Amino acid sequence: MIKIIIGITGPNAAGKGEVVKYLVKKNFYAGSLSDILRKKAKDYNILPTRDNLIKLGNTLRKKYGSGILAKWFIKDLVKLNKEKVVVDSIRNVEEIKEFKKKFKNKFYLIYVTASLKRRFRFMLKRRREGDPVSYKEFLKIEKMENSKISYHQQINKCKKLRDFLINNNSTLKNLHKKIDIILKKICPK
Repeated sequence: MIKIIIGITGPNAAGKGEVVKYLVKKNFYAGSLSDILRKKAKDYNILPTRDNLIKLGNTLRKKYGSGILAKWFIKDLVKLNKEKVVVDSIRNVEEIKEFKKKFKNKFYLIYVTASLKRRFRFMLKRRREGDPVSYKEFLKIEKMENSKISYHQQINKCKKLRDFLINNNSTLKNLHKKIDIILKKICPK
C-alpha cells in the first residue's frame, strides 16, 4: 500500500531526472508519465522525439481527458503494491488533480527549475533521444510546454500547485541536500 507518492514537475532539463535518481536511492519506486507516452508512440509507430511526444500527449489528453496519463499510470501503479513512489513528467494540472484525488494527503508535488541557459546545458549534456540540439529549438519546446489550452502541457500552471520548489542552481550535492530537507518534512521517520 502506498504511504507516500511524490510527483515531479518543472520545465525541460531542470534536473527532475536527478531528483528521481536520488529518490530511487532512498528506496522510492520510480515511474514516469513520459514512459506512457513513449510506449504509446511505439504502439502508433511514432518517432519518440520531444516534439512528437508533446503532440501525442496533447492528442491523448484531448481525446480521453486532460488527466488521462495520470489515470493510466495510477491504474498500473496500484497493482504493484509499493510503499514509496516518485512519478516524473507531470505536465498538466488535471494530472496533478488525479493524483491528489486518488492519494489525497499522501501526494506531494515538487517543482524543479533552473535558469534557461543552465537547463539548455543540462539538456546537451544528457543527450536524451529526441531532445532539441539548438537553443532555438529548445526555446520552441519551452513555449509548447506552457500552453493555455487545457489539454496541452501547462508547466507554469503546475508550478502554482506545487508543495515544494527546488531551484537547481548549484551542485548535485546541493540538490541532494534540498531533497533531504523536503523528505524530512513529508516523512519525518
